[in-house]
Amino acid sequence: MGKEKETESVDFIRAIINRDLGNGKNDRRVHTRFPPEPNGYLHIGHAKSICLNSGIARQYNGKFNLRFDDTNPAREETEYVESILEDVRWLGADWEDRLFYASDYFNKLHEYAVKLIKDGKAYVDDLMADEIREYRGTLTEPGRESPYRNRTVEENLDLFEKMRAGEFPDGSLTLRAKIDMASGNINMRDPVMYRIKHAEHHRTGNKWCIYPSYDWTHGQSDSIEGITHSICTVEFEDHRPLYDWFLDQLEVHHPQQIEFAPLNLTYTVLSKRKLRQLVEEGHVSGWDDPRMPTIGGLRRRGYTAEAILDFCDRIGVAKRDSVVDIALLEHCLREELNRSAMRVMAVLKPLKVIIDNYPDDTVEELEAINNPEDESAGTRMVPFSREIYIEQDDFREDPPKKFFRLAPGREVRLKHAYFITCDRVVTDEKTGEITELHCTYDPKSRGGASPDGRKVKGTLHWVSAAHAIDTEVRLYDYLFGKEDPLVTDGNADFTSNLNPDSLEVLTSCKVEPSLAESKPGDRFQFLRHGYFCVDSVDSKKGKLFFNRTVSLRDSWAKIEKKK
Repeated sequence: MGKEKETESVDFIRAIINRDLGNGKNDRRVHTRFPPEPNGYLHIGHAKSICLNSGIARQYNGKFNLRFDDTNPAREETEYVESILEDVRWLGADWEDRLFYASDYFNKLHEYAVKLIKDGKAYVDDLMADEIREYRGTLTEPGRESPYRNRTVEENLDLFEKMRAGEFPDGSLTLRAKIDMASGNINMRDPVMYRIKHAEHHRTGNKWCIYPSYDWTHGQSDSIEGITHSICTVEFEDHRPLYDWFLDQLEVHHPQQIEFAPLNLTYTVLSKRKLRQLVEEGHVSGWDDPRMPTIGGLRRRGYTAEAILDFCDRIGVAKRDSVVDIALLEHCLREELNRSAMRVMAVLKPLKVIIDNYPDDTVEELEAINNPEDESAGTRMVPFSREIYIEQDDFREDPPKKFFRLAPGREVRLKHAYFITCDRVVTDEKTGEITELHCTYDPKSRGGASPDGRKVKGTLHWVSAAHAIDTEVRLYDYLFGKEDPLVTDGNADFTSNLNPDSLEVLTSCKVEPSLAESKPGDRFQFLRHGYFCVDSVDSKKGKLFFNRTVSLRDSWAKIEKKK
């Protein structure tokens, strides 16, 4: 899954683990887990947790579990389970034979609940959900006890068994822990342990019609699995007293919950609920839309697991919230792709060039370097012929100052090929649009070398017209136009900050023939354009679609250089 960097200091979580090992706690075991809810796709924030939990297990020769906390059948689907498995595996986390589901423990959780009822620490409540919220009180006012709080053990056992048997409608009764309605921590004010839901579960079918709450399920599942360090984000810090209370009352193995700051990223929303809204309202094409911060979306866009792991390593682990510049994530990606991606030529907005003095029936094979950063990548042969395509933006009929590309009477270099000079411009009589250029070439400049020491300032990429592959290219930008998408004007929804230019589709692109056998997921650097990936959903043999992964411009590298 990548390498853990050796550093002189350790983060606060590893400091806790080191202390526990020194004290002989948990028989000097380290056992972590990643417990996603299968109600959506994982995002880049989850990647941080995956890297942390699996990385710690590997570093301390411990164990790492993958467990689905599948306690809400109304929101959970097999599609999400399969996508999560793919994402965690892609990031290199190895759960070996320890793939679990909270639903594996439904029987045991039910037994635990019965024990708390018998111990007088749980009761069946008739209050409806809105009444429970009303009775709970506020941050400044204590809650009120339910009128059903002091039912006898026998009555609670009987009602809970009838709940289990399906004798009551949805939402009519709940099982609540009996703790303290005056507690300063609202989570301790008799939290709900079970609710009635006559819904089919993706694994257990219709076996159950009562489902455990997340708070009730989570700690006990950790305990059953022998987890030593339950590492989660700070949003669960206020839930830790409840996590501890349940385990203490049951007198079972007690993992230690440790919270760390979640990932916050500029120009990005990392709320699963808000990402679901984007999908359901059609703002994106799906959970794996390449503009989405989901791991599936990032992978489809062309991100590598190595780049994401490097990013997670660089941002580290902290207790306090902070916002990370998305430029750092892009910088990690560029560094990885610069090392690994093959350089190719692609013309996104083509303009035809006819080289009048080049033999009409000749095709040359010119040698091109695959990756100057990797000598072992070798070279490839690129066809060159009388008619080629260049970028529309690489020509100006009336060039401005400091425009060093092609213009009437000007000479430029074609990458890997020849020097050419523009002699004539052909335009459409009706629109005035430039339709083609007529040029001459210097036969002595083969390979782009100057035959007599003369210098040219412009070097253009190109594609042979007769050999070019037609393709569609999607140019992606940030999904949101604001650095903090959640800051809106007035009562506007966060979707008001969506970037209307987050996707530009180019349908008449030309790429060199070496890409003909490209497979979905293959990554390339299109010279002078950026890094691109063969789309893994739409591409098929004979028709390729490319997604721009990231541009060549690296603002983070400039920031680092100034330091």
